[in-house]
Amino acid sequence: MKVFISSDMEGTAGVVNWDQCRPGQHDYEHYRALLQAEVNAAIDGANLAGGPHEFLVNDSHGRMANLRPEQLAGEAAYLSGHHKPLYMMQGLDESFDAVFFVSYHGSASAGPATLSHTYNPAAIAEVRLNGVLAGESGINSLVAIAHGVPVVLVTGDQTTASELQPFWPEARAAVVKQSISRFAAESLHPARANRLIANQAKEAIEALTESGRKPQGRIERPATLTVRLRNPDIAEMATWLERVEPDEHDPTVVQLRDDDLVRLYRTFITLVLLTRGIAE
Repeated sequence: MKVFISSDMEGTAGVVNWDQCRPGQHDYEHYRALLQAEVNAAIDGANLAGGPHEFLVNDSHGRMANLRPEQLAGEAAYLSGHHKPLYMMQGLDESFDAVFFVSYHGSASAGPATLSHTYNPAAIAEVRLNGVLAGESGINSLVAIAHGVPVVLVTGDQTTASELQPFWPEARAAVVKQSISRFAAESLHPARANRLIANQAKEAIEALTESGRKPQGRIERPATLTVRLRNPDIAEMATWLERVEPDEHDPTVVQLRDDDLVRLYRTFITLVLLTRGIAE
């Protein structure tokens, strides 16, 4: 079995401040080690379910070079670097059997959700996928569904877990912290968090192998992303892209609609990158 792991960092147990997950800051080295342990816990847990399995870890946080490849469990392949056409989902294709989202966080308009944002907090206020509030887990699910690979595990806080559920109701969730606000959370001890992640990863893979079927994501096609930007200037710039239309009633809202889910995702990522040019 091949497992694709997209790893962020804000969802790691104990992380509640931007400085804890930004290279060059005093606490970063400590918290990147905690992230590495959570990624390894997911790999180890999966391998307990009839392993060893094959893994690809796509480092998807910040500069996308946070993990130490020689310390990855399961001799996992490591995809790093910040220019990726498919961003947090780069490397996923039809050859994989399952997707894990590790150390994910809540969306920009969700709450409480520690360090909440949706790709670019300076530009994006809210995203809805077919009318449902969507964080990065929901948006990234477009690529998983396009390739027919189920998302079976998410780790992070309680809001992150609840946001994935409408799109993947059968996915396991390892809730390693309870968010109190955007900058406060009650986290499990890292050892307990790692055991929980390993257990949920094991159960997720066991459920796949025992059922003999792949869970189906709940995203109807054509799919629509409704994106609320921080101001009308950013929204107007977004409409320079093909398949991005302004909202008739709100100058801060644009809509992206497409039958091709990968193309829809790529259009959204291009929107994110473009709007960084004028976001304050």
